[in-house]
Amino acid sequence: MSRDRAVDALRAYAIGGVVLGHWLVTGLVLTGDGGLHQASPLTALPGLSPVTWVLQTLGLFFFTAGFGSTRSLASHRVRAGGWLARRLRRLLLPTVALLGVGAAVLLAATVTGTPDDTLSVALRLAVSPLWFLLPLVFLVAVTSPLRAAVRRWGVARIVAPAVAVVAAVDLAVRLLPAGTDLPPVTVLAAWAVPYLLGVAHADGRLGGRRVAGTLAAGGAAALGALLALGYPVSAVGVPGAGVSNLNPPSLQAVALAVTQVGLGLLARPTLERLLTRPLPGRAVSEVNQHAVRIYLWHQPVLVAVTALTARGGLTLPGLHTAPDSTGWVLARFGWLPLLAAVLVTVVRAGRPRASRRPGGGGVAGRSAEYASAASPVYDHRRSGPPDLQEVIAVRDSDPPSRGRADGQSR
Repeated sequence: MSRDRAVDALRAYAIGGVVLGHWLVTGLVLTGDGGLHQASPLTALPGLSPVTWVLQTLGLFFFTAGFGSTRSLASHRVRAGGWLARRLRRLLLPTVALLGVGAAVLLAATVTGTPDDTLSVALRLAVSPLWFLLPLVFLVAVTSPLRAAVRRWGVARIVAPAVAVVAAVDLAVRLLPAGTDLPPVTVLAAWAVPYLLGVAHADGRLGGRRVAGTLAAGGAAALGALLALGYPVSAVGVPGAGVSNLNPPSLQAVALAVTQVGLGLLARPTLERLLTRPLPGRAVSEVNQHAVRIYLWHQPVLVAVTALTARGGLTLPGLHTAPDSTGWVLARFGWLPLLAAVLVTVVRAGRPRASRRPGGGGVAGRSAEYASAASPVYDHRRSGPPDLQEVIAVRDSDPPSRGRADGQSR
């Protein structure tokens, strides 16, 4: 089995960017009654907004999801319904586990007298990441027709309507009175753009540095134009700001996603060389194996660590203090190793046991990006070192071949 290691690296970066971004922009301030309320350093430090362009990596997340779903569907040999059920099970089972454990913890916290502010923040941060399930489940379900459409009309013609929908909603947000409720169509349309790029890449349509360079340059030019038109600089929502680029996702989120995909494809040779080293290769493999659980649990871990340390009665800088200075940012960096260690422990504790296929096959439920590669057969008498043994696969219905195999060493 072989993998596209560059896409693996982009997925690992996307997950790492989401986790690090949330941990750096989510301040939980300890109040006088022992409760926690949420604040953001971007409110007091707007100069940090450009950093969100590096840490808001949801576009890469959907790009790698589109790539993985397309590769998985192309190599699936049974009914599409079975493939979809298996694919969705890998998304939904960790979510059900999170909701079950979260409900039990919240119940225990309520019984022990945890302040209402803390319970509200914990519930909001635990549930808010689940928004991605709606667009992702829908896009995974329609991967087959999306792949057929890309093959027939090309990726540019398929992406254009989605971009037009996002542009129309952006215009409506600015023209209609504040507080006007709009249908959340951009949640699907905006993230369909990087997903379709992933579908096209899996189908071999984004190969070459020229295409990658066009995506990166076009996305960057669009970002510059949108900023000139008055779009917010921050790629994530800022408390108190009138307009957000992420809720709902705007053209800025789409342009950023396209730029990141283009830069990721340009970096492909560098990523492949990097992953030949043992440590980066092992780290990327671990993140890919547990990507969904890492995404789901990183915010509950932040709340749990902050709430438990608050019970000690000390107000710890960077963990319980207001995020209103660069000192808070530096102090929060000091807490990242502890948060990461707790997250790794939680993710490893919740991973399922590997089940093997009947007959000695590989691990069941492998990652969707696996694609079959030709198995080499060595003849130690002709081309290989003397310690290699010849392996011959025969059918039971082929007695002559079985007879020849019986004469070979095994």
